[in-house]
Amino acid sequence: MVTKQVNDSPEAADLRRADSLAREIFSDVANKWALLIIEALGERTLRFSELREEVEGISHKMLTQNLRMLERNGLAERTVHPTVPPRVEYTLTQPGRDLRETVDRMCEWTHRHFSHIEDSRQRFDA
Repeated sequence: MVTKQVNDSPEAADLRRADSLAREIFSDVANKWALLIIEALGERTLRFSELREEVEGISHKMLTQNLRMLERNGLAERTVHPTVPPRVEYTLTQPGRDLRETVDRMCEWTHRHFSHIEDSRQRFDA
């Protein structure tokens, strides 16, 4: 994975530029699994197995990859408790909770427009 240089230039925050750090961040967090994990964590702290139960259909590999990405971007924290076997828990950081507000609005939008989208798909596919 190539990480763009962090700087204060406007280009670094421009989603329209292919070489922008903002686009890389957006690409990381704007995938279905990341959004579902963020929503599942919410204000809670969950173990890996609990998260896997909450996010139906996610594989062990995808959950691991997305949790690492969220941790790398500072959106989730991983806490390892020194027990046998080790107990690992995940929670959203403040920026992660801030992003969750946006995810919540996306969920509300989806519920509000679900029927319209479903009808449009049926017409399109007919």
